Amino acid sequence: MPTISYALFDTPIGSCGIAWGEGGIVGLQLPEKDEDAARERLARRYSDLRAELPPPDIQQAIDAIIALLSGEAVDLSFIKLDLGGVGDFERRVYDVARSIPPGRTLTYGEIAKKIGEPDPRAVGKALGANPLPIVVPCHRVLGADGKVGGFSARGGVETKIRILAIEKARTSDAPALFDELPLAVKPRR
Repeated sequence: MPTISYALFDTPIGSCGIAWGEGGIVGLQLPEKDEDAARERLARRYSDLRAELPPPDIQQAIDAIIALLSGEAVDLSFIKLDLGGVGDFERRVYDVARSIPPGRTLTYGEIAKKIGEPDPRAVGKALGANPLPIVVPCHRVLGADGKVGGFSARGGVETKIRILAIEKARTSDAPALFDELPLAVKPRR
C-alpha cells in the first residue's frame, strides 16, 4: 500500500485533517476533541501515514475548505480526489453530492432518484461512510421534509447543523422570517 501523507489545519469549527496520496485527496477528518484525536482517527484509516507539509494543490484545497467553513460560498469541485477505495455505488452518490452548491441542500430521496436507486437509505449509508466530508458535502443532504438526518462526524447532527448554518443553507422550502417583506417600505405620513 502506498504511503499516505497528512496535515492538520485549523478551521472555524476546529482542527481538521487532510490525507492525500499520489492520486489526490483520500480522506478528510472533521474535528475531534483535539489534534491528537484527529491524527489517531486518520491513522486508523490509513496504515502508513506520515505528516508532511502540503504541496501546492493540497494547500489550495485546505485554503478553500477554510474559506468555506468561514462562510464563503466556495466551490470545492476543483479538488482532485482519489476514490480508488470507494465502490461504484458510493462514487455515484458522492458525484451527486459534490454537485450541491454551498447554501443548498438535497434529500436522500432526491439523490436516490438521480442515480436510479429505489432506497434512499442506501444513499444515507453511502454518505455515512464518506471519507471526504466537506469536499463530498454529505452535510448538504437531508431527510424528507427538511429533517436533518444523521451525521457521523464528532458532534453528530449538531456539527451538521453548524456547518449548514455557516453556509447559510436553507433546510426547507418554507419561507424564512423576512422572506415575505417588501423590498422597500414607504413611511407613513
